[in-house]
Amino acid sequence: MLETVGIPSPEVSYIDLGMFRIHFYALFILTGIAVATWLADWKLSKRGAVRGSMLDIALWAVPFGIIGGRFFHVVTHPNDYFYEGADLLATLRIWEGGLAIYGAISFGAVGVYIATRQLGLRFLTVADAIAPGLLIAQGIGRMGNYFNQELFGLPTTLPWGLQIPITNPAYPVGLPEGLLFHPTFLYEMIWNFAGAALLLLLASRLNLQWGKVFALYLGIYSLGRIWVEAIRIDPSEIILGLRLNIWSALIGLTLGIILFLVQSRRHPGLEPSIWLPNREPVADIKSSANSDVEKTN
Repeated sequence: MLETVGIPSPEVSYIDLGMFRIHFYALFILTGIAVATWLADWKLSKRGAVRGSMLDIALWAVPFGIIGGRFFHVVTHPNDYFYEGADLLATLRIWEGGLAIYGAISFGAVGVYIATRQLGLRFLTVADAIAPGLLIAQGIGRMGNYFNQELFGLPTTLPWGLQIPITNPAYPVGLPEGLLFHPTFLYEMIWNFAGAALLLLLASRLNLQWGKVFALYLGIYSLGRIWVEAIRIDPSEIILGLRLNIWSALIGLTLGIILFLVQSRRHPGLEPSIWLPNREPVADIKSSANSDVEKTN
């Protein structure tokens, strides 16, 4: 066996507390959701929303996002779940890993839209507030892949290569024992955290509104996902020579560019309010009216 260094893989992926089994993957996902919700709520409150509004939105967005993420993962990895003698309940065991980001974004956006209509908030305003936290949450969630020893990349001789035991079912068949693999979870974590910092900086410096922050999120995340997917070796559906998730990322990148260009042309200025027309709270309306009177006097 070759002597290897690099990043060791965790020996456990869960802990047992009495009759309950707590999977680290689930803990990281929940932590990411909590951080993203807090950050978005803070940003919305700075724009005039009631503190805690994002909690109401999360009650819709999170279930939709989890369902969408799991659905997209299962349909894009059919051989992992649908075969003779397969346990179909495995399609529901999210804690074992398997949430597709683009499915979570798509379905989660539906949940956000429903919630914003109920609260009277502009959908794109909320999307902008959520965007930086989404990248942070996705970065945190990648730690779950590390503990599950999954979604690693090609073999590498780099000193930060990831150790994967040959007993791991995901270990590539035919390769010798003792190889190191690209820690794609780490690459994506670094990319996402750096992207979140960039989004916060640009949104503040350039006063980006009208969905432009979310558009940049789509572009930044998708660019990173393209190169990470290019070195991943886990099974994937191939379409015209490219992994399905690369196509998803290309679509995400294209949508991000289109959204940014369209909104920049249609709305070069700032949003008049975070509220939908005629949905502004009474207190805010009175405050605005009093301000207009004072200016007139």
